[in-house]
Amino acid sequence: MKTLQELYAYRHMIYSLVKRDLRGRYKGSALGFLWTFLNPLLQLCIYTLVFSVILRTDIDKYYLFLFVGLVPWMFFNTCLSVGSSCILTQQDMVKKIYFPREVLPISFVTSQFVNMLLTFIIIFVVVIISGVGINIIALLYLPLILLVEYILALGITMLVSALTVYFRDLEYILSIVGMAWMYLTPIIYSEKQVPKAFIPIINLNPMAPIIMAYRDILYYKQVPELSTLGQAFILGIGILAIGSISFGRLKRHFVEEM
Repeated sequence: MKTLQELYAYRHMIYSLVKRDLRGRYKGSALGFLWTFLNPLLQLCIYTLVFSVILRTDIDKYYLFLFVGLVPWMFFNTCLSVGSSCILTQQDMVKKIYFPREVLPISFVTSQFVNMLLTFIIIFVVVIISGVGINIIALLYLPLILLVEYILALGITMLVSALTVYFRDLEYILSIVGMAWMYLTPIIYSEKQVPKAFIPIINLNPMAPIIMAYRDILYYKQVPELSTLGQAFILGIGILAIGSISFGRLKRHFVEEM
């Protein structure tokens, strides 16, 4: 409760850090803020070319099938890999002034989350252009899925950012972990294509039910199964609890380790 009270007291600091990150992300680049939309679109084009032309798949409207899973994954993967250094990149601030250290991972994840929400504009445009359309009832569940993914990403970021202060090589290891994690998540393939022997592994993957829920809403136009929503929520809360407890213990010696 004390930490929550401190975070509320420093809410303006979180807002300022998020605002600074969003403004300065593409500062100095020729296209600037347009990269928010161009980056996922270019990745979509590459994956679609590979899996629709070279390695063909029978999935209908594969570009949409891929896109609705790829955008949420990019948010999570950024929190996993780039978020691991969010404490170290602000080490001057950590050394000089007092503030709840949780402010840094929270502001980082929130900034990435806002960026993902902006990219969802492109998703809705693609959904409409494709002719798939939108199920309004199913769409009402989208904020819940977004919240669950935010909770999961925050938990992961708090854990890895605290550990990276003590073990600097973790930042590089996580880039490889992120690549492996992506292929263990049904993003470029359907969960129906997973061999039975690997289903238990998929069930332990906290991102799997989240991606499946996004796809149910935006691709299949159906309400996500309650079991999928429940699994995603429980995994998200569990990882946030682990991340916040670990962060709370490790943050005491951040300054000495920097």
